[in-house]
Amino acid sequence: MREKLIIGMFGFGVVGQGLYDIIKTKKLNLEIKKFVIKNADKKRSLPAELFSTDPEAILADPAINTVVELIDDADAAFTFTKRALTSGKNVVSANKKMIATHLEELAQIQQEHGTSLLYEGAVCGSIPIIRNLEEYYDNELLHSVTGIFNGSSNYILSKIFSEGQSYDAALKKAQELGFAETDPTLDVGGYDPKYKLAIVASHAYGIYVDPKDILNLGIDKLADQDILFAKEKGFKIKLLPLAKEINNNEVVLYVLPKFVRPDNILYNVENENNGVLVKAAFADEQFFYGKGAGGHPTGSAVLSDIAALRYGYRYEYKKHLDAGQIRFTSNYVVNVYLRYAADDVLQNLAFESITERFYGEDFNYVIGKINLQEIIAKRDLINQPGNFIAEVL
Repeated sequence: MREKLIIGMFGFGVVGQGLYDIIKTKKLNLEIKKFVIKNADKKRSLPAELFSTDPEAILADPAINTVVELIDDADAAFTFTKRALTSGKNVVSANKKMIATHLEELAQIQQEHGTSLLYEGAVCGSIPIIRNLEEYYDNELLHSVTGIFNGSSNYILSKIFSEGQSYDAALKKAQELGFAETDPTLDVGGYDPKYKLAIVASHAYGIYVDPKDILNLGIDKLADQDILFAKEKGFKIKLLPLAKEINNNEVVLYVLPKFVRPDNILYNVENENNGVLVKAAFADEQFFYGKGAGGHPTGSAVLSDIAALRYGYRYEYKKHLDAGQIRFTSNYVVNVYLRYAADDVLQNLAFESITERFYGEDFNYVIGKINLQEIIAKRDLINQPGNFIAEVL
């Protein structure tokens, strides 16, 4: 049954404005009653009486039955989301850090209070991957889920490999266009795709994994030598999260830069676009492609969740019921390229085997197999200036 949604929205930034732009073009059975924002002095495109700086204007209003959470502060987002769900309000959120960090607790709250939290907009912008994992793949054995989950880092890498820009120039352009923040660590350090990976893994495999336990190394240490090496081999570098089932009852999760060959479908995913590649036992390989950043693409995903609430939709977390003995592991061997500045870096890393080694005047690298657990244990060493690691597919 279609229920009229009376909405209170936290945040009115890029995504909030994009969502509102889309809603204006639709005849939907909903009303936005109040926006709660942080800066009361900022000029808005809507009447001032719609805005408040007091969260209680939404949370304590019994007429508001739906909360849309679109703020950057993950801690505040969790506080508002938990309060809303426990008081009988449904929530739509796009805050991937908040959801990934608190997903198990949030799922339990929904179960206890009969409310619904939807978050399609938190993962890969306009690509409907969460709903597909929940519904289309609900009875499917998934071998792996990977792809380009972060539009900012992909934009930077695209400019480097397609237009020959330097890393610094590409990053600056991404910041100018609003794809990357002034402090881009969340994106180029691989944290953003890690949060999204934790959410994807939950719906793909029925496991809750603390993002702190997932290895993420980004492209922030990428240098001209690595770019030249990749181009000489005919590769591009992409920042790829991976969720993969191994040994029938374990799932490995990590985020690493990877050398991608031209025959890989992700090779041609460029700029701020995202692409999700799902490998399944019966459906085989399927690919989802779309805009991964921007107010309107992400706003469209948020609106899809809002529309679904009109029909009482909620995630059932079916994979969790059937997960059984499936567990997260980091005991997994990867084949990597490691550029290093000092010999002691290589000497202190326990490679299982090395297949290629190069010594140069200002450029040393090895290619070999190493366990993820070793990378995690020596992460600080690998992250020192002058070093860069990437998986070789």
